[in-house]
Amino acid sequence: MVLKKVKFLAKEAALRLKYMTNKDCIFCKIVSGEVRSNIVYEAKRVIAFPDINPIAATHILIVPKKHIESAVGFQKADTEDVMALFGAAKKLVDKNSLDAYRLAFNGGKFQHVPHLHMHLVAGKKIEWSKL
Repeated sequence: MVLKKVKFLAKEAALRLKYMTNKDCIFCKIVSGEVRSNIVYEAKRVIAFPDINPIAATHILIVPKKHIESAVGFQKADTEDVMALFGAAKKLVDKNSLDAYRLAFNGGKFQHVPHLHMHLVAGKKIEWSKL
């Protein structure tokens, strides 16, 4: 159990360092197709794909195609992009027949990638300490 947690923390530290030192946003690269991902939903304003470090059986990231840095960093002009996150969440909930789920945003030091994104998580066991 301890070894598993240490491995997870080491992986998280490496990811954070990579994202903090890389000038290019990984989510923008996924949106542009420069970095491949398993896209589970795409619409005009949003894209969704599984989290690479899932905390539950279902853990999908819903990302606006437009680069918006954080949940507190969006402007009035970004309203449609932010609302599209919730529309995508509804479609993914329906598509996956989820009867219980959570939607979450991380901010500050808890936001690993500085690009607004919503977590859709569902399952019997959710490991919140990993989010």
